[in-house]
Amino acid sequence: MRWKVYGERPLYANPWVNLWSADVEQPDGHRVDYTIVRLRNLAVAAVVNDRREVLMMWRHRFVTGTWAWELPMGLVEDGETPAEAAAREVLEETGWRVDSLEPLIYAEPANGITDSQHHLFRADGATYTGPPTERNESDRVEWIPLSGVRSMIDRREIVSSGSLVGLLYLLLDEAAP
Repeated sequence: MRWKVYGERPLYANPWVNLWSADVEQPDGHRVDYTIVRLRNLAVAAVVNDRREVLMMWRHRFVTGTWAWELPMGLVEDGETPAEAAAREVLEETGWRVDSLEPLIYAEPANGITDSQHHLFRADGATYTGPPTERNESDRVEWIPLSGVRSMIDRREIVSSGSLVGLLYLLLDEAAP
């Protein structure tokens, strides 16, 4: 069942979030104003070393008031591919430079209210270049054993959707014969 869109108009905009109102007709014929959150695309990197550890950051998210482990991630800038953004974010946030990136998985979290696209990549190997240049991202950067990720998720030590999607996909890859 497809919704019919009669038009859209902006309600609010800033560099981080844009709110739009869409005049839509639902499949049952009911016509409503539907609020859409438009966000810039996100790039996420799951960096795995030869010891089967993944590079993660311990960080505080003031919006939810929580601390948790996250994969390096950030917004895709104008003129940048998602893979370039993922590599840049790894370097800025962790001080590690990835050798190469391969697409891991694509996701659209909350696609009933937002058009946010999450591009997740895997890097096998990285070279340490020095401390992170982005000093507002995390308290710690560590290599976390993949074998412990599932229990960390269960304990809610990993909660961001970008990190969860990437890590769960990594675990599926690890479990595949």
